[in-house]
This record gives sequence, structure tokens and C-alpha cells, in this order.
Amino acid sequence: MIDKNKLHEGVGTQEHYMSCPIQPIEYILANNLGFLEGNVIKYVTRFRSKNGIEDLKKAMQYLDWLIADELKKKEALESHDEELQTY
Repeated sequence: MIDKNKLHEGVGTQEHYMSCPIQPIEYILANNLGFLEGNVIKYVTRFRSKNGIEDLKKAMQYLDWLIADELKKKEALESHDEELQTY
């Protein structure tokens, strides 16, 4: 759990997160999410109370980057597996 007394002023106390029983940063840290995943959570969590569709588009951009990264990792792993099979 994040100690809200130790948060920098304005961080974690912003209006668009105040109605959340679990702050996005708490969820992100508790689940060891990376930068791309964390930003998807952040933007989806706040879109109704902050920037609407703009935040959903930002979440989609981070999700696209995450998908591309995961596909790249999968291709590299498959390529490595194929190399091992040739030996």
C-alpha cells in the first residue's frame, strides 16, 4: 500500500483519482506491471473524470505498443527455438 503521506504534493491526490478505492499506482505496483501496462491502467481508470476519449486513445496507443513488444518477444523466442532445433 502506498503511504499517501509520503506522496509528493498533487500526486495521488488529483481529483480524477480521488473516487478510486484503489489508486492506479497501488494496483500497478502491487501487480509489478511495467511502464506500458501501467499507463494503460492509468488512462483507462481516469478517462471518465479527466480527458474522456483522449485518455482512451492514449490507453490504446500504449496497448498497441505493448502488443507490438509482446509480438517481438514471441518472434524472438520462436526464432531461438528454431535455431535450437537445428542443432
